[in-house]
Amino acid sequence: MAAELVAIEAVAGAAIEALLDRAFGTDRHQRTAYRLRAGTAPLAGLSFALVEAGALLGSIQCWPVRFLGDDGAEVPLVLVGPVAVEPARQQGGLGRRLTAAALAAADARGLNLMLIGDPDYYGRFFGFTAAATAGWRLPGPVERHRLLARGAGVPHGDGTIAPRVTASA
Repeated sequence: MAAELVAIEAVAGAAIEALLDRAFGTDRHQRTAYRLRAGTAPLAGLSFALVEAGALLGSIQCWPVRFLGDDGAEVPLVLVGPVAVEPARQQGGLGRRLTAAALAAADARGLNLMLIGDPDYYGRFFGFTAAATAGWRLPGPVERHRLLARGAGVPHGDGTIAPRVTASA
């Protein structure tokens, strides 16, 4: 049976949290990306899960954030991730399938994206780069080369990335 892609709302939140714990560890809430997600909910229509025979195999969540430019500009962005795959099923293309689904949905809406991740992987497969992010400040530590963005309207310049409390992308 092939894994079925479903809206993340179709999966119990506790199951997603348990998968994230298995994939990233229970200390994951201390990471900078979690500070960016504070007070927000995953974006419907951009967040997905893979389910096979009733078992959760993976998930991707996308979150509303914003760039607050030092020049006064405010640009909405979507924070992609976490992408989690059941440890026993990693390296089988499930994470790439989840990411491709989220990016296709975001591209259909013309959204600008950011993530904190492996620049070689996300650059090669999905077109993310660090070209615009050198002046971005986050609410915690980040390895600069792992701060990536994608989209025609991604801001270039100095500014802060912060949560964007909203119900839509």
